[in-house]
Amino acid sequence: MMIILLVLALLPFTTALQNGLALTPPMGWLTWQRFRCITNCQKYPSECISEDLIKRTADIMLSEGYLDAGYNYVGIDDCWLEKTRDKRNRLVPDRERFPNGMKAIGDYLHNKGFKFALYQDYGNKTCMGYPGVLGYEAIDVQTFAEWDVDYIKLDGCYVDISKMDTGYPYFGKLMNESGRPMVYSCSWPAYQKKPDYDSIAEHCNLWRNWDDIQDSWSSLSSIMTWFAENQDTIAQYAGPGRWNDPDMLIIGNFGLSLDQAKVQMAIWSILAAPLFMSVDLATIRPEFKEILLNRDIIAIDQDSLGKQGLRVWNKSMTEIWSRELSDGSYAVAFVNRRDDGTPTVMKASFEVMNLPEQTYKVQDLYKEDEDRFFGPDGEFYTRVNPSGVKYFKFVPKISNDVEEKTYFTSRI
Repeated sequence: MMIILLVLALLPFTTALQNGLALTPPMGWLTWQRFRCITNCQKYPSECISEDLIKRTADIMLSEGYLDAGYNYVGIDDCWLEKTRDKRNRLVPDRERFPNGMKAIGDYLHNKGFKFALYQDYGNKTCMGYPGVLGYEAIDVQTFAEWDVDYIKLDGCYVDISKMDTGYPYFGKLMNESGRPMVYSCSWPAYQKKPDYDSIAEHCNLWRNWDDIQDSWSSLSSIMTWFAENQDTIAQYAGPGRWNDPDMLIIGNFGLSLDQAKVQMAIWSILAAPLFMSVDLATIRPEFKEILLNRDIIAIDQDSLGKQGLRVWNKSMTEIWSRELSDGSYAVAFVNRRDDGTPTVMKASFEVMNLPEQTYKVQDLYKEDEDRFFGPDGEFYTRVNPSGVKYFKFVPKISNDVEEKTYFTSRI
């Protein structure tokens, strides 16, 4: 019996994903939100989708601590292709913008310690009109494997939605059989009114649930609302190897204030979301860089339990989001969606925060307040800026030393 089990364990598993990848939410950088489909390198030499942009970004990520903080994927989104396939029906990178081809990009990234992420689309064309994989699935997966790609983001433009329920699993099956471990990011449910999450979670490592994020507070707010209103359906599917994806981090671009950027980083970590920056790291301001490199918040996002957090309270445009962590702690975010220019005092009981009643050491994850203790009774108070957040880790207190029992019940 033991011999049979060993043989079965060694056989390639090709019916479902189960690739052992993305056991915590993937982290990295993608071109799309910041650089879109800029292809004119004569007019925009530092912003066009090109080999130079990818190498420059990887170099910055390595030298300025992003790789060390966990951002280990470097990804090229749409607009990297020639408009037609070659005579062998293979995909061809744009010959001017990627003169050395995609294998050379992969080699460069791997030599720096990164992993290589690449975009494609399940349809006839990508969303921006470049060749898609439909009808060429097998040859394209083989090509990606030969280029040493580590992560495929598969969009869903220009394809009959009814084909997705079989098409996305088929593409994942080919990935499994390629011999190359590749994380599979699906856009499958984002295009459907009633996604089959049982199948999606079986066949994908992560999946885009809803609309693309835009560089604005209103877009970020709408995604937060959607995730909160649909959490009873989707949160149960998140866990090691499979993640709900609310889309890229827009921190450091043009649309968010500093407070609003802190909101996104906090809520994305509560959601156990993939953390893919899309920003020009050559010009990002230090205060936004500090948010992206906040190790305490990254640790929340990457918690090994992999349990997606929830919005547990919502009233008068103020919200509380809570997530249980592997060490028995809880991450709790107090969000103020008001834009009236006045900070709001928020208070909450254990029940409201979805916390077991005990004494906690409370750590401010943005280091705006000193650590303090809360419990075993009373209400927790905090003061939150308009369109801002206060983000805390509640760590169970084990010691009963009298001098440490400084319960936080009314300090604002």
